[in-house]
Order: sequence, then structure tokens, then C-alpha cells
Amino acid sequence: MVGFIISQKLKNKFRHYSQIGIRSGLSGREIAENMLKYYGIHDVRIEEGHGMLTDHYNPMSKVVNLSPDVFNGRTIAAAAVAAHECGHAVQHNQAYAWLTMRSAVVPIVNIASSLQQWLLMLALGLFGSGGNQTILFITMLTFLVTAVFSLVTLPVEFDASKRALVWLNHSGITHGAEQEGAKDALWWAAMTYVSAAFSALVMLLYFALRFFGSSND
Repeated sequence: MVGFIISQKLKNKFRHYSQIGIRSGLSGREIAENMLKYYGIHDVRIEEGHGMLTDHYNPMSKVVNLSPDVFNGRTIAAAAVAAHECGHAVQHNQAYAWLTMRSAVVPIVNIASSLQQWLLMLALGLFGSGGNQTILFITMLTFLVTAVFSLVTLPVEFDASKRALVWLNHSGITHGAEQEGAKDALWWAAMTYVSAAFSALVMLLYFALRFFGSSND
């Protein structure tokens, strides 16, 4: 429920700041190009993606993928998101430890996430039967993996936003109220990751209590 509320708040913030232009008049693509150039990064591509709030940086392919509203937008939202995603590219270029750690965990997280749906049905269905201990243990381990990933993601996202805001201000692309708007938009984006981390920890705690509680029966 909390995650849904934060997600809706983020969408509303994005829509709001997508209607406020920036005086520099630069598009998200141009801002991304300028930021990468400033940091001397020449091997990262900037591409236009699809959908809304689908922006991301792929360290494997070295691509900053910007949604259409961000790629073409000349607004506070476009500036904030474009700079944030380039913040990840800067992290990658500088071998930022938390990003390196998160990237290393991704393959394991993908496996754990793909198993969780089936494990959840089995674990919840087998409570009280004699054969649930192994399923409970495996389910708990998958949520341990996703919880660790969610926690490692937090410093990565907060740092990328910090880099984005510092650069936007230093470059003069956003000024005054524009800078505050970018900060507000990125703060709500960060809250979605905080919510995800909290949810992952709650699920881990739930299955840990179930597992250790049933072990003592």
C-alpha cells in the first residue's frame, strides 16, 4: 500500500515538473550529452526508449535509455531524470563501489526473483504440513537476496541523484526554483527504492520467523 502511494506520488510529481520548462531550453538528450562530455565519458550511448518512467542506465551495454518525455523534454523533470541516469554512467566510469556490488548481484537476483512467485505459492500452501521446511528455507534465501539487492541499491540511487543535482547546479542548466524542483522530483524517485527495500525486508522477516518458528516446533 505504501509503495503504491509513493509510486502515484512520483507519477504526479513527474507530470507536474514535466509541465515546467527550464530557461536553458535544453532537452533531456542534450543535457545527457553535456553531462557525459563534462566527465570525459565518450563510450556511452544515449537512446530513446518507450513508455513513462522507464529511464535507466545499462552498465553492460553502456547505454543511457531515456523515455520519450525525458529524451525530448525541455522541462525540470526531463533535466532531473536525464542527469540522474548519467549519474549512473559516471558511477560506472569511476568504478563506484556500490554500483559494482549491485551489478555483481544482478544475475543472482534475477534467478531469485523468477523463483519467488512459485516458491511463495508452495511455501504458503505447505504451512502446517511436514514437508515445508526446505521450501521455507529456499524461499527465505530468495528474499534475503532481494533484500540485500534492495539495500545495496539505495546508496547507488541516492549518489546518482546527488551527482545529478550538483552537476545541474554547477553547469547552470537549472536555477533557483528549477533546481529545487529537480531535487523534489529526484527525492520522490528515491523514495520508491526506499519503499522497495522496506518491503523486501518485511518479506524476509516474515519468512525468517516462519522458518525458525517451525524449526522449534
